Amino acid sequence: MTPPPDVRKEFGAAIRQQRLRLGLSQEALGERAELHRTYITDVERGARNLSLESIAKLARALQVSIGALFPQPSGPVAARPGSSPTNSPAVDLLLVEDDPLDLQLTLEAFAQAKLANRVQVVRDGAAALDFLFCRGEHAHRPAGSALPIVLLDLYLPKVHGLEVLGRIRADERTRPAHVIVLTGSRSDAHLREALRLGADAYIVKPVDFHSFSAVTPQLNFSWRLLKPGSHA
Repeated sequence: MTPPPDVRKEFGAAIRQQRLRLGLSQEALGERAELHRTYITDVERGARNLSLESIAKLARALQVSIGALFPQPSGPVAARPGSSPTNSPAVDLLLVEDDPLDLQLTLEAFAQAKLANRVQVVRDGAAALDFLFCRGEHAHRPAGSALPIVLLDLYLPKVHGLEVLGRIRADERTRPAHVIVLTGSRSDAHLREALRLGADAYIVKPVDFHSFSAVTPQLNFSWRLLKPGSHA
């Protein structure tokens, strides 16, 4: 069996690569990130367990998202917004979100948790339906592909989230899909309607890994992490 990657060393290599891309010394990066130079040295050697605060400081100093600093797994990977991978395994998660900030926060939460389940991102209700029904730009997906867990924002352009949910539940091909609604408030009237239409659960935004994990045990969904128990 191939041993799991050393996440700290791969993270350190990513830091070094981004630092060199900007032409920064370790000392200069430390100043930008408000961290000591020896701390940067230890990070790049893979000898540090970083806090989320330190990771955020490094991402800001290097002018990249937090997700860009984490190694990508060799198996299924998270898709970037707008991408349409072909000849790849079925995705595990379909994230339907049009708000750029909410989208970034969700993907960064998954990256911080070192989630290795594939994530496909679409930005409107019409694209979500095209993906689920293997049509349009997603026609390459084989009919009968495994259904992902759907993280569905309700306030979507083109096709409203409630209509997307209704179509999912109305068609026998997609009816078994698990749908988790993303909402800004527990008191949202549309949320109550979504639950009536058959949403499995809901998460109040912004999404974090803890809130997501809390609603998934009943969905029979297995997480894949890059290195369970690591604290890079």
